[in-house]
Amino acid sequence: MKYELLILLGIALFLIFRLRSVLGTREGFEKSSTPTVTSKKSPDFKVIEGGPDSDITDHVDAESDMVETLMSIKRVDPNFKLADFLNGARAAYEMILMGFERGEIDDVRAFLSEEVAQTFDEVVQQRHERGIRVEAEFAGIREMKLQAVTFDKSNNIADLTVLFVGEMMSVAKNKDGDVIEGDAKQVKRQKDVWTFSKDMSLNDPNWQLVATDE
Repeated sequence: MKYELLILLGIALFLIFRLRSVLGTREGFEKSSTPTVTSKKSPDFKVIEGGPDSDITDHVDAESDMVETLMSIKRVDPNFKLADFLNGARAAYEMILMGFERGEIDDVRAFLSEEVAQTFDEVVQQRHERGIRVEAEFAGIREMKLQAVTFDKSNNIADLTVLFVGEMMSVAKNKDGDVIEGDAKQVKRQKDVWTFSKDMSLNDPNWQLVATDE
């Protein structure tokens, strides 16, 4: 009996490590103020129409290499708004994260690339096979900022990478309902770096999550 318990504990720890490798790192912290997005402006920044584009300068340092890349994206898709993208990314983060934690991947599959969806499916299936269940509650986003932007002019594919620091409560339980990790009453901080991709030449407002990191 003791040997079987050691095997199950080893499997549980492996799955927890695999989950972390997919969706970032977590650590405890004290509750903080409302999350903010870095906002910097520069009167010297020239954009498409010859004046400052506050949609860019409100979220990106004017000295950053991302500025010119975002301008290129706007030339291909004049309807692209960085503020709208960031608002959508904020909502997508909670929706996708909770879908993964609760094992409800089908609810968010349309927003995932095939590779990311497959990785999520594998982890959720392994948890299911071993009788591990995750109970999670999203508490909010402590920090969020655009980290990188790339744009391939040959195929009009834009990739925007965003840093999220989320707040959540979660516990992992075994098939007997015993908690093997986490505390349902303790708020945890989770750091994720997600990359969203979209063909800017298409009339499709949806972006897909194509990569996760920490």
